[in-house]
Amino acid sequence: MIFTPVIRRAAYAQAPRSADLALQRFLMGALAEPTATRSAGCTVTQDEKSTTLQLDVPGLARDQLQISIEGAVVRLQSVEGAPRQVQRAWELATDIDAANSTAKLENGVLTLTLVRLEPVSKATSLSIQ
Repeated sequence: MIFTPVIRRAAYAQAPRSADLALQRFLMGALAEPTATRSAGCTVTQDEKSTTLQLDVPGLARDQLQISIEGAVVRLQSVEGAPRQVQRAWELATDIDAANSTAKLENGVLTLTLVRLEPVSKATSLSIQ
């Protein structure tokens, strides 16, 4: 049976709560776009230029998360003293351009847009004498 989940909010609510968004993302899992992969609170979307990771991290603030990129590996962890502990790592097929990648935290959802590093030719020209 296919159904479309509906989450109703009270009229007085000004901003959606992170729990509501997480539940809605869970319920909408069957309706994901074909280029997206979902697993354990994480959605991975890829195109020819970047990979986007969306993670549910309710209850954590920007200053309670650390993101590190080394080559093709991205690591996420919460800092000591954070209300909950998070520690995840992903290895992509190509190296990540850290300078052009972004991280955004909104309503308990962390969105990492990881731009693929374009390979640079290391070939040099040799002049003939």
